Amino acid sequence: MAPSNFDFSGRAVVVTGGSRGVGAGIVAAFVAAGADVVTCGRHQAVVEGAVFVTADVRQPEEAELVMAAAVERFGRLDVLINNVGGSPHVMADVASPRLIQSIVTLNLLAPFYCAQAAHTIMAGQEGGGSIVNVTSISGLRPSPGTAAYGAAKAGLINLTSTLAVEWAPTVRVNAVCAGILQTDAGDGHYGGPEGLVRVAATIPLGRMGTPDDVAQACLYLASPAAGFVTGANLVVHGGGEWPAFHAAVTGPPSA
Repeated sequence: MAPSNFDFSGRAVVVTGGSRGVGAGIVAAFVAAGADVVTCGRHQAVVEGAVFVTADVRQPEEAELVMAAAVERFGRLDVLINNVGGSPHVMADVASPRLIQSIVTLNLLAPFYCAQAAHTIMAGQEGGGSIVNVTSISGLRPSPGTAAYGAAKAGLINLTSTLAVEWAPTVRVNAVCAGILQTDAGDGHYGGPEGLVRVAATIPLGRMGTPDDVAQACLYLASPAAGFVTGANLVVHGGGEWPAFHAAVTGPPSA
C-alpha cells in the first residue's frame, strides 16, 4: 500500500464489504490516513484497524444499522465507500431469474440503500459528507458472462450522477470505476500466472490494477482536495484495453 497523501484524522468512514479484496485495500488506506473506520459483511470477520459490523446491506434496515454503528461509535459519519459487489461468470442465456435478481440487488440496490441511510445522517450534520460508489468498467462496455453485473454497475454510475444533483451541496456523490484488477479472488478467473501476464499485456500501462489503486482514488474523492467534484465517475483502468481491431491488424501487444 502506498503512503497516504491525505489526512482523515477525526473523520468517520464506512466501507462496505471491507474484509477482503478491494474492500480490504480501501479499509487499509483509510486507516493509514488516520480515519476512524467501520466496515461490514454478512459473516463475522476481524479487520485490522476497523470496527466490524455483521450485516447484510442488501436489506435496507441492515444498511441503516451499519451507518448508525459509525455514529454510535464515532459521533458522526463523514464518508461512505459503497464497495460491496461482485458476480459469478454465467452467460446471459442461462442466467436464472433468481441469479439476476441477486446480482442486481447486491450491486445496485444495496449501494442505494446504504447511500440513503448515509445521506440521512450526513444531511443533518455540520460539514455534510461524501459518498463514493465503487463501479466497474463492466458498466461502460459489454460485459460477456456477467451481463446482470454490467447492467447493475451501469445503473450505479447513473445513480451516482443523479444523487450528486439531488443531494448537493451538502453531500458529494462520486464513483470510482475500477478496471481489470489483480486480486486473490480473480487470479483463477484469468487463467493463473500465465493468463495474468497475457491480460496485463492488453492494458496500456502494462499491468493490472490493484486494490490500492482503487483505494487511492477513493481517498482523493472523499477528501477536501475534491471539494468541487461531485457526480464524477473516475475511471481507474490503466488506459483501458487495446482495441480488438488493433490486435487483428498488428498482432497482440507484447507482454
